Amino acid sequence: MTCYLYILLCNDKSYYTGITWNLKKRIRQHNQHVKTPLQNSKIPVKLVYWERFVDRISAARREKEIKGWRREKKEVLINSLRDK
Repeated sequence: MTCYLYILLCNDKSYYTGITWNLKKRIRQHNQHVKTPLQNSKIPVKLVYWERFVDRISAARREKEIKGWRREKKEVLINSLRDK
């Protein structure tokens, strides 16, 4: 089953990285503060990057990798979409 890794730009300008089966539904849940660890100060959020994976394990590995990055490296990844 397809799984997505996503990066959100939060209202406070921080980044949030997560994984989900349903990208549109998950973004909506974040913005409606349903089943989300985000604090009210971080909402609303905007999707700025996503990747598709064939399974949850692969997406979770990538999520762990990206969560370990500094902000600058995340921004390079996000901006790489604009260069395509």
